[in-house]
Amino acid sequence: YFLPFNQGSNGAGNVGGKGNPENPNGYSTAYLWERVLQKDALLDIVQRFMNLEIKHEKDSKGKAVEKKTLIFPRYHQLDVVTKLVSDTKSKGSGQHYLIQHSAGSGKSNSIAWLAYHLQKIHDKNNQPLFNSVIIVTDRTVLDRQLQDTITPFDATTGLVETIGDNKSSKDLLNAINDGKQIIITTLQKFPVIYQDVESTKGKKFAVIVDEAHSSQTGNASKKLKAALSDREEALKEWEEFDEVEAGKARDEEDQLNETLLGQGRHENISFYAFTATPKDKTLEMFGQRAEDGHFEPFHVYSMRQAIEEGFILDVLQNYMTYHTAYKIAKLVPDDPELPKSKARRAIVRYAELHPYNLAQKTEIMVETFRERTQHAIGGKGKAMVVTSSRLAAVRYMNEFKRYITEKGYTDINALVAFSGEIVDGGETFTESKMNILPDGSLVKENQLKEIFHTSDYNVLIVAEKYQTGFDEPLLHTMFIDKKLRGVKAVQTLSRLNRTTAQKTDTFVLDFKNTAEEIKVAFQQFYEVSTLDEAIDPNILYDAKEKIRKYNLYNDADIKKIIDVFQVSTNKQDDTMLGKLSSSFRPIIERYNDMEESMQYEFRTLLRGFRDKYNYISQLVRLFDRELLEESIFINYLITLLPKDSEYSVDISDKVKMDYYKLTKDFEDEISLVKDQSQEYMYQQQKGINPTVKPPEERDTLTEILDRINAQFPDIFTEDDRVVLDMVVKQVVQNPSGRQKSMAKENDFAMFKQSLFPKEFEDMVINLAQVSNNTFTKMFSNQGVYDFIREISAQEAYKKWRSDEGVTRK
Repeated sequence: YFLPFNQGSNGAGNVGGKGNPENPNGYSTAYLWERVLQKDALLDIVQRFMNLEIKHEKDSKGKAVEKKTLIFPRYHQLDVVTKLVSDTKSKGSGQHYLIQHSAGSGKSNSIAWLAYHLQKIHDKNNQPLFNSVIIVTDRTVLDRQLQDTITPFDATTGLVETIGDNKSSKDLLNAINDGKQIIITTLQKFPVIYQDVESTKGKKFAVIVDEAHSSQTGNASKKLKAALSDREEALKEWEEFDEVEAGKARDEEDQLNETLLGQGRHENISFYAFTATPKDKTLEMFGQRAEDGHFEPFHVYSMRQAIEEGFILDVLQNYMTYHTAYKIAKLVPDDPELPKSKARRAIVRYAELHPYNLAQKTEIMVETFRERTQHAIGGKGKAMVVTSSRLAAVRYMNEFKRYITEKGYTDINALVAFSGEIVDGGETFTESKMNILPDGSLVKENQLKEIFHTSDYNVLIVAEKYQTGFDEPLLHTMFIDKKLRGVKAVQTLSRLNRTTAQKTDTFVLDFKNTAEEIKVAFQQFYEVSTLDEAIDPNILYDAKEKIRKYNLYNDADIKKIIDVFQVSTNKQDDTMLGKLSSSFRPIIERYNDMEESMQYEFRTLLRGFRDKYNYISQLVRLFDRELLEESIFINYLITLLPKDSEYSVDISDKVKMDYYKLTKDFEDEISLVKDQSQEYMYQQQKGINPTVKPPEERDTLTEILDRINAQFPDIFTEDDRVVLDMVVKQVVQNPSGRQKSMAKENDFAMFKQSLFPKEFEDMVINLAQVSNNTFTKMFSNQGVYDFIREISAQEAYKKWRSDEGVTRK
């Protein structure tokens, strides 16, 4: 951990790669003895940075082990803490800092060291600058790490107060009111207690944000500021802006005035926000504004530098993509007219979840795992399968089990992770019910990470879970069957970049995204993220004017709603919502009389105003009561407007997959470009405009299918023909009485393994006699034959046990 102790090629905190900048006055490494090894600096490192990290983990065999590591700060960690403390001492409270540190930067230790140092800052009167340092995190592991890191530095009992899942919002309230020095909590606890925090007059707070993302511009973040802000300081600013209105606010207890006072930045709250992937809002909320008006982070330790220094792996160095092509045919004699966009989505979903598609991709993934992944990291390599939906995760899990069993493989075992319940084919699936240990017990959700780490399991199939914040160093390979964009792509693929002994590379096989799409997503965060300019608060007034031109409501309508809002103690109680509903009824009636396209435009304007008001009001203190009232009115109106009449298009019984082809089209490194940050600068939104909804046109099923199939012209051969749908339909329909009894009187295992194979063989031989060429592939490939028989058995067992269909004699 002492090396590399380099600053980075452009100096610590700046964009660059590994190494050190040139020193015109001496050695490039002179900083080491000129700054780091100076008496005061070295003593500070020993006293306030170095610590013995003790971890209790389980090895790959499940045996408990204790790991002890002496932690010494890397140079960027020492540098960021030193610079933040220095700037805070110089400017005092009320500043915002954005720290863009890549995965692999040691962020948890950086936050712990920063919290300890901020807590030690004193003002000119030798009083602590901050009453409390509050760390906002969603990671329980950080809670423990913070305590373990800070405790050795100070003998003070109770220095760190953790408000974890086992504690309530009231515990957070007590910790703030009692002036606990370092408080660790989640953002979601603030909306419950923000009105009950005791007077913050004269109090100052440092808030360290563990992962600065879009939630930091949401409602919970507003409540955090409302809980901690110094009302008196805000009133003084309001008096300079409007002495009359500020005087009313000082004399009256008024909810709206309290909301206005809670807006914008606050002189008594400093923010220190850490993230590897800042979005545009994050940059404006926490970043530094340069002289030319653009926003940038206060301190950078880039993905590029982390990769070049070897602290994370380059997840794009071995990237493979596949292209999926298919031809869908109409199955019914009639040609129904369907809404084009809904029908297209339904057909694409049908193709994506088609058993043949899942089977082909599963075969590639399993064989790739056995050929490549399981030999990585000294034979301990693991893989993650990223799916597009919970239903896809369930079906992939079942297909993995089927294929592994069919092949007789004993060296690959899968787990699945998804939330809630999924009903598929009349059967209900949950994560725990699908994850069954060899002894028959179910894997609980909180056990899954630990179980996956053992040598018994090596594939994890996920739907939205574990795509962020999941650290498994043995994860070597990722199979992607989901569209990924921007931050989501970077966060998902970064699950692979953790280093460990014998891990020298990673591998990605992507069925859904092109290499160019992934390159664009990563380039934004490869070095540094920036935003071109500040948002203009006047866009709110422009949007308000556009909304009013629809003539659906006026000032009197707003006053009526605000009067109800003001007298209600519970903003969501039934009585209040009933009164609101009555007051909004005439507006809703006028809305219902509008054309559908105008309704859509109006709704998009309302949502644009709501989102931008919530955002801008956290950047600047507007002191505009009328605009706040409009915002409250619009928030309620959005919830009460009737929803679009949505209906789903079911095409499952109207189409079949005729041809299918899966082709590898890229296998190489995706190379990111250095020194190109300015070309990937975020562009600020210039206004709030209505979105014009294209009319929902209808087309015949034939025309819709022709357009979908036109994507893949003339690429199929007879080898690509899919006979699955045809065979299953012919085999399953119209069972004989004997076949029905066979299904009803036996369990599925007996039916599938002993009874159905002969029935299937007889029926398929009869089919082949009618159309021999169609079934050539099926009879020439035992794997295809077994797969179609398995799917047919599942469908036959369900249908033959029911009373559907006509019974053959």
